[in-house]
Amino acid sequence: MELDEVTQELFGPLAHLAGEWEGSDGMDFSFHHEEEATGFTPYMEKVQLKPFGPVDNGEQHLYGLDYRMAAWRMTELDQDPFHTEVGYWLYDAEAKILSRCFMVPRGSVLIASGQVEPDATEFLLTAERGSTTNGILSNSYLDERARSDSYEIKISVSPDNWSYESTTVLEMANLGRSLQHTDRNSLSRLKGS
Repeated sequence: MELDEVTQELFGPLAHLAGEWEGSDGMDFSFHHEEEATGFTPYMEKVQLKPFGPVDNGEQHLYGLDYRMAAWRMTELDQDPFHTEVGYWLYDAEAKILSRCFMVPRGSVLIASGQVEPDATEFLLTAERGSTTNGILSNSYLDERARSDSYEIKISVSPDNWSYESTTVLEMANLGRSLQHTDRNSLSRLKGS
């Protein structure tokens, strides 16, 4: 997506993320209920990020990307995705705050934010359970069995590629301890987007 200089400043680092993306280098480290153990799952994902804005909250002006993501285990590419997300990426150019707001159909909602310069190509967003501004909410079932206590995502962006590594710290009731659930992938822009 080609943006003029003013538009690029309003969208900040999100300017390079607009478009459709695909990556098959995904690796998920999590608890596998079938094996009753932690393990790695290779995955492929598709992401759509459509620009919008401004959204005005009084004197605050947000520009963002409407976000849709789906991931398939590499052994199940012909089946339904094992993970999906919907949400928004938002940038407040004046405050230089970037937020990723998303929901997963397991019953979790998250807002992760960070201070990010408009021309940044690498940035970190975080969320903590209990925070009223950059927080994590889960349904009661997950809160009792696999409570999300913190989340962080490190992102690296260029015009035709981006990569991430996200870590959610879960308090696992069945393990009696915390577990770092980590996902990482590198995505490439699909032609024409």
